[in-house]
Amino acid sequence: MSGVLHFLVGTIALGLATGKGGRADVSGAVGELASQPAGPVLLWGSFAACVALALWQASDAIFDFEHLPSKDKLAKKLKAAAQAVIYAALAFTLAAFARGAGQDNRESTSDMTVTLLKAPGGVLLLVLIGAGVAITGIFYAVRGFRKTFEKHISMPASPNARKAVTGLGIVGYAAKGVALFVTGLLVVIASVTAHPEQSTGLDGGLKALREQPFGIYVLGAVGVGLICYGVYMVVRAKLARM
Repeated sequence: MSGVLHFLVGTIALGLATGKGGRADVSGAVGELASQPAGPVLLWGSFAACVALALWQASDAIFDFEHLPSKDKLAKKLKAAAQAVIYAALAFTLAAFARGAGQDNRESTSDMTVTLLKAPGGVLLLVLIGAGVAITGIFYAVRGFRKTFEKHISMPASPNARKAVTGLGIVGYAAKGVALFVTGLLVVIASVTAHPEQSTGLDGGLKALREQPFGIYVLGAVGVGLICYGVYMVVRAKLARM
């Protein structure tokens, strides 16, 4: 499911670079699914899958990894818990669109930013969130260029297939890193300048790229990279080490 959504977001981002409309974020990708002839079936099926994955990751966070050393155990549990939250949020989005209640992510992100800015310590919290997203972007890019993702998969025997998988991983991780870094940077800028309208999520981050010098080409490259990441995620599902 993650691979399909990244592929769709990349396709939308590529369309934005060539002058087309759309929302290059999860809501936009889910909206693309909803527009298909079998949209309701796809949405509810994906919803069920995300709920199952959220429960699986939550059970891992609570009951698994007990045999590991304390430091490794905590890291694995936190990672599983974070993935459970992500899958649960995605399930919520899928259900909203399946019921016909999907909303514009740009507006909802800005509204959330306004709420947090008004809360005690909200500016600091938003800066930390934005910095966290930006740092995660750097982590993704470094992981791609250093090819550390390879240790989590069993590489295929064919040399050409190995090169293809490695290439997809490098380009995909780098593109996702750029997208997350720009998104996090916008959150920090919006927090410091008290302009919540600048905090527009992934869609706003990618559209901000388009407005920069040579931005159309950068956005196009990121779009292609996100498509590669989506394909890589599908391949990884087949090659992942258990």
